Amino acid sequence: MSDSVKHRQSKASALAADGTLNPAPEKIGDQKFREDGFFDPRDIVQVKYEMLRRVSVDKMSVTEVSDEYGVSRPTFYQAKADFEDAGLAGLVPRKRGPHGPHKIQSEVLAFLRAQVVPGEPIRARELTNRLWTEFGLDVHPRTIERALGVKKTA
Repeated sequence: MSDSVKHRQSKASALAADGTLNPAPEKIGDQKFREDGFFDPRDIVQVKYEMLRRVSVDKMSVTEVSDEYGVSRPTFYQAKADFEDAGLAGLVPRKRGPHGPHKIQSEVLAFLRAQVVPGEPIRARELTNRLWTEFGLDVHPRTIERALGVKKTA
């Protein structure tokens, strides 16, 4: 395997590990990204930046750029807002899904910790019933175990 192929694979692995690997590099129509060189269609941060630059500096229309980069106009405007808010770091994709506990917050966590008796096993199923009675919250037993820092046993 050539050094060039190894480098491209290692860069793709690094991009994937960082969450910045473009899921659809083949959609990029800009010729700069088709040449083997500086521009890499697999690098989503670089693609988004160049997309924004094309509108801002080259004065292309948002519709033209969206078509050329294979993204929707709302995706373009989201990238623009993210860049305006946080600069280049704003173009790095964020993890999807919840970013922290949304049912088990301070008051609920304090209640759960008060229910735990040292030296006795935690009965998460029983705690789910108590949470329902006390707060009207339907929480999965494993969520309670994670909130309390309990390792799951097989």
